[in-house]
Amino acid sequence: MVRHFVVKGRVQGVGFRWFVHREAAALELSGWVRNTEDGHVEVLAVGDAETLAHLAEALRRGSRGSRVDAVIEHELDEKEGETLGPFEIEGAW
Repeated sequence: MVRHFVVKGRVQGVGFRWFVHREAAALELSGWVRNTEDGHVEVLAVGDAETLAHLAEALRRGSRGSRVDAVIEHELDEKEGETLGPFEIEGAW
């Protein structure tokens, strides 16, 4: 399964992408996390339904110092995840 998430709230400048990376890597998901220009965090993850549900729960919980107001979730076509490798932070450096 391929899921796209947009996390809204105070999620930039608080280590949220690193938190997502750690959670997703522990769950052995493929995909990426990145900041958006409008102050949100965007996540694309590939895995089975149960593992993606665990990631969604972590996104709603958030990291220390963050405040999650909303998590918008969409299921994408399997083809969207075919080229994704190990989970990474896009635009970190």
